[in-house]
Amino acid sequence: MAFSQRMEVKQGQSLVMTPQLQQAIKLLQLSNVELSAFVEDELIRNPLLERDRSDQTPADKPSSDDPSTANEALSEVSLESNSTKNATDAIDADFESTYDTSRQDAGETSRDTGGAVDWSKAGTGGRSSFESSDYGIDQLEAAKPSLTDHLSEQLSIANLGSTSKVIASHLISLVEEDGYIRADLCEEAERLGVSDDQVESALSVLQGFDPIGICARDLKECLALQLLDLDRYDPAMQTMVENLELLAKHDMAGLLSLCGVDAEDLADMVAELRQLDPKPGDAFTGTTAALVVPDVFIRQSPDGGWAVELNSDTLPKVLVNSRYYAKINKSANSDEDKLFISDCHQSASWLVKSLDQRARTILKVASELVKQQDGFLAKGVSALRPLNLKTVADAIEMHESTVSRVTSNKYVSTPRGLFELKYFFTVAIPSANGGEQHSAEAVRHQIKGLIGEETANAILSDDRIVEILREAGVEIARRTVAKYREAMHIPSSVQRRRALRNSA
Repeated sequence: MAFSQRMEVKQGQSLVMTPQLQQAIKLLQLSNVELSAFVEDELIRNPLLERDRSDQTPADKPSSDDPSTANEALSEVSLESNSTKNATDAIDADFESTYDTSRQDAGETSRDTGGAVDWSKAGTGGRSSFESSDYGIDQLEAAKPSLTDHLSEQLSIANLGSTSKVIASHLISLVEEDGYIRADLCEEAERLGVSDDQVESALSVLQGFDPIGICARDLKECLALQLLDLDRYDPAMQTMVENLELLAKHDMAGLLSLCGVDAEDLADMVAELRQLDPKPGDAFTGTTAALVVPDVFIRQSPDGGWAVELNSDTLPKVLVNSRYYAKINKSANSDEDKLFISDCHQSASWLVKSLDQRARTILKVASELVKQQDGFLAKGVSALRPLNLKTVADAIEMHESTVSRVTSNKYVSTPRGLFELKYFFTVAIPSANGGEQHSAEAVRHQIKGLIGEETANAILSDDRIVEILREAGVEIARRTVAKYREAMHIPSSVQRRRALRNSA
């Protein structure tokens, strides 16, 4: 068989991602902090890109009728949107400053609601080349994880149900710099639409995270958590912790009487107490990681609906200076200079257009999530509906990957708290009679409610719970019931029956 060379012409289709498309995708998936860092880099790199000065008056802005401009004077996008002498000598006089029992009052925190979004000024489009920038997340300065990141990472691998994770995530957002949660948990439970027991359960899980003593509500609880971890929280030590004010006053006689120990033991107990960390969150302060800032605000409108608004503080305000472009383009002497100037103008125009498109996309996805999950806003976590990426993508006529990028690292402020957009997606459980599907969170609440109503003579097995749920129209397998029960830290029917008998 003879071999030979020849040329053939064939037609075919292939997906080619242009530099502009790659850049738009990168911008879409960046968080607000990463986006700000990227825009700052572009402002330094591109001489035709400038920051929008909010204090600039209309008279200072060039007119579009100025004959010195090439097209428009400015192509602009403004995206507005903290009892003996030996025993006494064993205690340092600075105890009060180390364990300040007065720092237990919760402060009120107000959130800036941002301004309105002005889409009337759109940037000019154009092709561009981004090979020279080649921006990536790895260019951001490496920073030590913040306390919020550290706790969220542990939460991501915790064996918790979706509802409990949402509650725990909300509690993490309430943790202050020193590691305490000073918010009123009853108010937070009401805001989330869940019971106080569910919030307490989520808090107990967080208090088992590293560093030990984190998420305590006051100093006494913080020290107690650390002593429990060291297996040193005996009755005498518990009494001392509960009477820290006597220790701060150096009332050794009073402590000796209450704790029922001698002076030597008391000195040892005080020495142990002084080795604990009264502010477990301080190890994470001073890092460059920023606090979570919402990208979107959701508020109830006067007509009973929900208003969706972008947070103007997270949207960079940049301009393309076309007047400067026209001026230096005329004075360019070589073709290489003209090409560089043209690329800078097109790059700046594309960035403005991409920022505008990114903001529109986030607003569009957030608005659809509000439509799909209005029950959550009205009734709380238990009213989350089954929802996946495809449902939202089809509704707004976008690709699932686009929705996925938009909902990652983007946060929304609602009347019920601050949540990541991806938390609004929840698993669906089919209906037994072919009707509307059920949310996994709603089914978990049903399971918890059934078990909560048990009596000593009527303990429900997992099989019996399956039967009851199927009678209620929920098609669910026994292993799923067991998985949900274990995720809520509810013992098996045998363990519950034994516990009830022992308590009786």
